[in-house]
Amino acid sequence: MEAVNTAVAGDVADKESDGGPETPSLGELLLAVEELWPESLAENWDEVGLVAGRPEAPVGKVMLAVDPTLETIEEAIAWGAQLLVTHHPLLLKGVNSVAATTAKGLAVHRLIETGTALLTVHTNGDSAVGGVSDVLADAFGLDNVVPLAPAAQGLPEEGIGRVGELPELMTLGDFAARVFEILPAVAGGVRVSGERDALIRRVAVCGGAGDSLFDAVRASQADVYVTADLRHHPASEARESAVNGRPYLIDVSHFASEWLWLPAAAEALGNVLSDQGYDVEIRVASTNSDPWDFILTPG
Repeated sequence: MEAVNTAVAGDVADKESDGGPETPSLGELLLAVEELWPESLAENWDEVGLVAGRPEAPVGKVMLAVDPTLETIEEAIAWGAQLLVTHHPLLLKGVNSVAATTAKGLAVHRLIETGTALLTVHTNGDSAVGGVSDVLADAFGLDNVVPLAPAAQGLPEEGIGRVGELPELMTLGDFAARVFEILPAVAGGVRVSGERDALIRRVAVCGGAGDSLFDAVRASQADVYVTADLRHHPASEARESAVNGRPYLIDVSHFASEWLWLPAAAEALGNVLSDQGYDVEIRVASTNSDPWDFILTPG
């Protein structure tokens, strides 16, 4: 997957300290991140925020990625990033050891040994305006978009998932083809439940695993629901309880559904930092952390 580079630029001629842009500290960069993706928007089960790093350390290079895998961490280190921002947490559950005898322990060691900070922007990045599901809705061409599950603490337009309308009717098959073309290519491809020639217009989306939102999807009267990691039983029950076949289901790669947000997030963070007079280079990781390598299908 090709890396995306976003260099922070802008007019900082009025900066009085030294006449030019400055390199922010990690603490200053965290304030910019909070402006875009407030921690208050994270779900109560989630673990977001700074995982490793000294707030006073300078940050001139930032890498964004979906997963804090060892391969991704090594890519960030090799590039010289002082901060790695990942969507998924490294330590979502409590631990009593970070010994380097485990993958997660080794990840912690590599981050600290190389002075690479790690920051998690997870469900707060899903819920915020311009977050994961907003980017999906925009990429799929949806209008009149609203949250699928509004945030308990946030603006009316913030929340998990989105639902909106296509400009005109499409067949389920044509829309699934659009989804396939837009998302990064991964081994799992796109799975569809429903009649290929069925007409759809109202679309619900949720980046990442979204089978806990079926009640909200039904309440939204969506014709089709696009999400990832659809398990057998929730998907089967959703199909059996469908009204006139709806909602149809489109199951995509978890990684692919969230990767699409990274270039937009890099641009948004770059703009905020540039407006504040900071000089930071931002790059999207090229590592494909989708766990599957190939797939076999009938025929």
